[in-house]
Amino acid sequence: MRLAVPIPRRAGASRLSALMTRVVTWWIFLRISIEERLVYRGDFMLGTLMRFLPIVTQVFLWNAIFDATRSDDPQTASIAGFSRYDMMAYYLLAMVGRAFSSMPGLTSGVARQIQSGEIKKFLTQPVDPIGCMLLQRIAHKLVYYLIATLPFALVFYLCRSFFPDGWPSAGVLVGFVLSLVMAFLLGFFIEFCLGMVGFWFLEITSLAFIYMLLNFFLSGHMFPLELLDVGSPMLRTIVEAFPLKYLAYFPAAVFLGKVPEDRLAWELMIEACWLLFFVVLARVLWWRGTARYSAFGG
Repeated sequence: MRLAVPIPRRAGASRLSALMTRVVTWWIFLRISIEERLVYRGDFMLGTLMRFLPIVTQVFLWNAIFDATRSDDPQTASIAGFSRYDMMAYYLLAMVGRAFSSMPGLTSGVARQIQSGEIKKFLTQPVDPIGCMLLQRIAHKLVYYLIATLPFALVFYLCRSFFPDGWPSAGVLVGFVLSLVMAFLLGFFIEFCLGMVGFWFLEITSLAFIYMLLNFFLSGHMFPLELLDVGSPMLRTIVEAFPLKYLAYFPAAVFLGKVPEDRLAWELMIEACWLLFFVVLARVLWWRGTARYSAFGG
């Protein structure tokens, strides 16, 4: 009687099969997320165009400020190193940075899933929760920019006079794209970590509101951080010690050449370190949170 001796699979082939399975799973999540958002995000085009309207107020405001300067030629006047055109261009570029880094509803959504018990699906299914939610946000941004390309192109075409120097050099342009990609990832992991606090606190609305205020003022969304030098250089040093500047200010400053090219790589490395810190923190919060989690609700 012959016995069939099973031949063990090679470890390398097994790992490759597991990797391919994970890639296929993530692709399915991404494809489904894109399809869902394409159904109900048709209003993005008009909504995106409307979001640029507040910049009209900024244009009038800063034109009045520069006209009031005591310079013989207001066109060449500068405030904290920003000319009239630089200031207008900055707000347009900061809006682009915010479009990448903002994560509406992420913090509250994660906390809500914890409170309702919905988060337990990730404990019973072989799906990575952080990867799943990240893919959903990637799908959100892909659909957003697919639909919002026309409004963005229209606005920047109408405001092309604010960019008299045209496109920056290739190295600066690569740095600008990298800063936008990391701004997206940094914004995601910061807000995901805030949502994970729901494992320890029943209500995180106040915490999310405080973060929103700090983000709004210290990320450079309201004004270039160079203006802090006018009032208090020490304040700017403190603000730049935190990662919020990479969410809006930094990409705009890179494009406008406000970050020297010999320092650009260093700043990108610092941003990457902050990103790595929040990636690790998100994992730690998930592990510690699920260890003490008791699932209730539907």
